[in-house]
Amino acid sequence: MFLNVYLKLFVILTPFFVMSAFLSLTRGFTTADRKKAAVKVTVAIVLSVFTLYLFGKHIFALFGITLDAFRIGAGAVLFLSAVSMVRGSTAVTPPLPGEDVAVVPLAIPIAVGPGTIGALLVMAAESRTFTAQLITVGAMLTAIATVGLLLSMAGRLERLVGQQGLIILTKLTGLFVSAIAAQIFFTGLKNFLA
Repeated sequence: MFLNVYLKLFVILTPFFVMSAFLSLTRGFTTADRKKAAVKVTVAIVLSVFTLYLFGKHIFALFGITLDAFRIGAGAVLFLSAVSMVRGSTAVTPPLPGEDVAVVPLAIPIAVGPGTIGALLVMAAESRTFTAQLITVGAMLTAIATVGLLLSMAGRLERLVGQQGLIILTKLTGLFVSAIAAQIFFTGLKNFLA
């Protein structure tokens, strides 16, 4: 279960697109400033992911939404995000001088966008036992830490794979995200029609 949740969240956070956006938005930064920004993005992702994970059930209860209806909606939104990644139509607007880009737009909505939010709420509703929640939390922290590590090494990774390599990795991530989105959508649809 740990590996399953880790891989799912790691892919849903679209690490290579986040890294590509991070490199674009921190182009004029020094190495030290880039590392500080990477830490800030990671902390913002942790806070937003765990807020959504912990309060997901309450959001369902508040709006009277069934889990399967939300699976269908979340799967559809996540699929649209995947399509935009595969098509390469996710342009990042350059920041204004002195603008802090770590929380907005890097953490939210680039890493934790509408599709990720939907997937997190579904994951929260599916973790029913304390053990399952503990495993999920550990896997989520590990996935976010991996994304943070990639961001802190973004400059070196860009030199290693090049800009074209990052584009290819982003498109591959989009394909995996589309498969996860389809799984979420069809699980919700099957349960809804049963």
